[in-house]
Amino acid sequence: MDLAHISILALAEQYLSFIETVREKRIEIAADYLVMAAWLAYLKSRLMVPQAPSDEEPSGEMMAALLQFRLKRLEAMRHAANQLMNRPRLGLQVYQRGMPEPITVQRTNLWEASLYDLLKAYATQRERSIPQDYQLFERTVWSLQEARDILKRLIGESMDWVPLDAYLSQYLTTPEQRVTAMASSFASSLELVRQGHVELRQTLAFGPLLLRRRPGDRKDET
Repeated sequence: MDLAHISILALAEQYLSFIETVREKRIEIAADYLVMAAWLAYLKSRLMVPQAPSDEEPSGEMMAALLQFRLKRLEAMRHAANQLMNRPRLGLQVYQRGMPEPITVQRTNLWEASLYDLLKAYATQRERSIPQDYQLFERTVWSLQEARDILKRLIGESMDWVPLDAYLSQYLTTPEQRVTAMASSFASSLELVRQGHVELRQTLAFGPLLLRRRPGDRKDET
C-alpha cells in the first residue's frame, strides 16, 4: 500500500468510530490503534513534505520501507508460531518408540433386578405418596343369624310364593347394603330349607328366587 494515498481524514474518522466502540471494553486496544494511526499520519507527512538535505532523520521513503519490513517480519513470526502450535504434540498425537499408549476405559452401567426387587421399589414409592392419616373403612355386614331372623319374621305365616327381593326391598337402599343383604339372606334361606321351615324354588334360569313358609311348619318352631 502506498502511504501517500492514505486519507488522514478517513483515518481519523475510523479511529474515532473504533474508540467509541471498544473504549468501554478494552482500552489497551484503543491505545494501540492510536499509536498506529499517529505513526501512519507521521509517515505520510514525511512523504508529502520535502525534507532538507541536512536533515539527520531518515526520509519518508526509508521509514515506509522500514515499517514494511517490520510488518513482514511480524507476519513471518506469526506464521511460524502458528505452525509450531499446530504441529502434532508428543504424547497426544504422536508417540515415541516403545512409549505405551494410553488405555481408554469405557464404563457402562448394567442393572440387574429381580421381579421382587421391582415390586419392592414400586411399593416403597407408593408408600411415600400415600397420606399417613389412613382411616379404615368400616362396612356393614349382615351375619347369617341376623339374616335368618329377618327372613323368618318377614315370611311369617304366608303360604304364597314371594320373590326374595320383595321381602328385602326395605333393606336394599344402597349398593353396599344390597350386596351383604342378598348374600346373607340367600345363605340363610338355604339353611331354612334344610331345616324344613321354608320352601325355595326358581322357575326360570337366572330368574327370581321364590320363597314361602312350608305347609305344616309352626311359626314358633326353631
